[in-house]
Amino acid sequence: METTDQASIKPMTAIGLKRKRLISVAAVLLFAAAGGYYWFSGQEQEAQDQPLIVTVDIGRIENTVTAAGSLQPFDFVDVGAQVSGQLQILHVEVGDIVEEGQILAEIDARVQESRVEASRASIEAQEAQIAARRASLELARANKQRQERLKAADATSELDYDNAINSLASAEASLIQLEKQIIQSLASLESDETQLEFSRIYAPATGTVVSIEMNEGRTLNANQQAPTILRIADLNTMTVETEISEADISQIKKGMEVYFTTLGGGNRRWYSTVRQILPTPVIENNVVLYTGLFDIDNADGSLLSEMTAQVYFVTSSAQNVPTVPVGALTFLDGPSQATAGPGLAARAGAGGERPGGFGGGQGAGGGLPEGMSDEARARLRERIASGQGFAGGQGRGAALQAGREAPARRLASVSVVLEDGSFEEREIMVGVTSRIAAEVISGLELGDRVVAGILQAGAAGAAQDAPGGDRREMFRAMGGFR
Repeated sequence: METTDQASIKPMTAIGLKRKRLISVAAVLLFAAAGGYYWFSGQEQEAQDQPLIVTVDIGRIENTVTAAGSLQPFDFVDVGAQVSGQLQILHVEVGDIVEEGQILAEIDARVQESRVEASRASIEAQEAQIAARRASLELARANKQRQERLKAADATSELDYDNAINSLASAEASLIQLEKQIIQSLASLESDETQLEFSRIYAPATGTVVSIEMNEGRTLNANQQAPTILRIADLNTMTVETEISEADISQIKKGMEVYFTTLGGGNRRWYSTVRQILPTPVIENNVVLYTGLFDIDNADGSLLSEMTAQVYFVTSSAQNVPTVPVGALTFLDGPSQATAGPGLAARAGAGGERPGGFGGGQGAGGGLPEGMSDEARARLRERIASGQGFAGGQGRGAALQAGREAPARRLASVSVVLEDGSFEEREIMVGVTSRIAAEVISGLELGDRVVAGILQAGAAGAAQDAPGGDRREMFRAMGGFR
């Protein structure tokens, strides 16, 4: 009986040992999985805390006011009819280039021709009458002389003598009247001949036929208003008529730089300056719009009438200047032309905040140091006060275009990454600022690295493989700075 019990106990002991081993292995695997989860979670959290580092490089900054506009010829003339009649012949078509004096159209001129013939016949009749009037005048003069001789001999009556004098005066007046009638008839003939010439329409200027309002066979009535037949325009220079909203008109000035694009022009830009702002607005659907005008050269003929233009008025810009992202800046004061203001610590304590930037107060392992040294701040103020800019010849003169006033300068602070990997808070002076970038006047050098923000979750890994400007575009597409 004992032998049987011992035999049954041995298998049960083996099964127990196997269960203990399985439990131990499962516990080890569960512990490893938990450790891996926490380790990867820590790595992910660490990636979220990585600062976004950008390099100070050369770029362009531009602030614009946009508006819609249309293209019109700078100089054009509407060619109309000055006489009534049927439009018989059109010698041109839309798009034809015509020279000054070239014939454009012909109107039925039979009425005008008849008037000219009648005027000429009337003048010929009056010229025939003038010979008879002159003969009558000579007879009246001779009769007067005869009566004077007879009166001297007391051989005529006083009545006959007076009649001779009256006849002479009447003959002279009749001749003068006829001569004036001939002058009047000649003027009438000239007017009729002019009307006849108006039946043939000539180009008043050199240009391109941009529209034709009348077709052949149309009856024109020029008694009350001259009907327009066609329009000739000089397309070598175009004018852009821009509709500027009431909210933006205060920023637009005469002589301001402006450029525009067209729907079919691709990426091409046409540059000009504002010529005129019309003082009388146009009100459309209770919206007040002012018209701005500027001209553009069109020697290549790529611009046509009534084209739609997307217009950009450049309110401020800087080209080929050192730039940093706005997210890297903490503005310490409002726009000012002054140099350096109070220290960074006092301004930051008053509520200065980096827009979309990196929070401060941590050590080098988890964030940024609190401020820069007094020596570095004093050195920066000396550079700003002396007007010293960047190394490498990037002076202020290259930043602004000619004729534009320098924009207000602003004092800001940035976190600079030093060569040993530590951070330094530094005050800088910025100029032209857009929503994306700011022009750095002094305080940084080309190639300096600054902190522009903290990467969002999941963006750090992708950013490590993206170089320079591509990295900034990548983070902007992923959601920007936090």
